[in-house]
Amino acid sequence: MPNDTINNAIKKASTSNENYEEIVYEGYGPNGVAVIVEASTDNKNRTAADVRHVFDKAGGNLGTSGCVSYMFNKKGIIVIEKASTDIDEDELMMLALDAGAEDFQTEGEIYEITTEPSDFTEVVSKLEESGLTFLEAGVQMIPTTTVTLDEKGQEKMERLIDRLEELDDVSEIYHNWEE
Repeated sequence: MPNDTINNAIKKASTSNENYEEIVYEGYGPNGVAVIVEASTDNKNRTAADVRHVFDKAGGNLGTSGCVSYMFNKKGIIVIEKASTDIDEDELMMLALDAGAEDFQTEGEIYEITTEPSDFTEVVSKLEESGLTFLEAGVQMIPTTTVTLDEKGQEKMERLIDRLEELDDVSEIYHNWEE
């Protein structure tokens, strides 16, 4: 390949003015499952068409802004594996609550700490200062109600989620399907 072609490609890429914007799509999957799709795109029209197509193929439909978001609460979620810490459960709970956590739960082999989104960074910092490592930590949309699906509905919902995950612009998918 000629050097001029390579240099022109590098120059074009370095001066590119592509602006990515965050977009949230809301809709209903099979059997009325509420779905929120977060995307980052440089072409809103393409992404909207792709997401709408996936919803249509899976037996759902894309809705308007706000049609399902009221069924979710934004919360900070911190997951700590029990085996990764020497701190006992009561001490860890007090540490998390003193740092500003809203809730502390034990589920199987993990501890799950819930925070308000505004307190998330502070709680994470204080827990990290105590030497804790996280299995997962992030702000998520948590459903207030859930939907149970039959076997056929589960297959359709899995197909919808898989197809949405295949889209390059999609960054997060939240739903109220009780898996």
